[in-house]
Amino acid sequence: MGKLITITELSKSLNLIDKNNKPLNYIVRYWEKEFHQIKPKIINKRRYYSNNQVELIRLIKFLLREKGITIDGVKKILKKNINKLDDYNLDGLKADHYIKTFEEKSKNILDKVKRLKRYGKKNTY
Repeated sequence: MGKLITITELSKSLNLIDKNNKPLNYIVRYWEKEFHQIKPKIINKRRYYSNNQVELIRLIKFLLREKGITIDGVKKILKKNINKLDDYNLDGLKADHYIKTFEEKSKNILDKVKRLKRYGKKNTY
């Protein structure tokens, strides 16, 4: 079992924050009510999400926010096997999601490399 993250960490990693850098946890809680696939572990009345849950929530956010699909549309997509969408269409929704995720991760790595070059190993963080 992998590392569990809290709802606040999840909101920050999804960039669901307001102008004052306060995480918008209510959005994730709303998605929990709408999508029965999201089932966080509740320990001491706090929500914890596994890596699989985080990826599912990232996919839901991508479909809702980036692609502009309605909640009912996302529910239908999640009911079906999402791989079927990509089997027939190379520019499918899951491929777009993975491309966006890859771009974000590569941008983070590039930023870390630039900080290493600029400040050296001791002062990168």
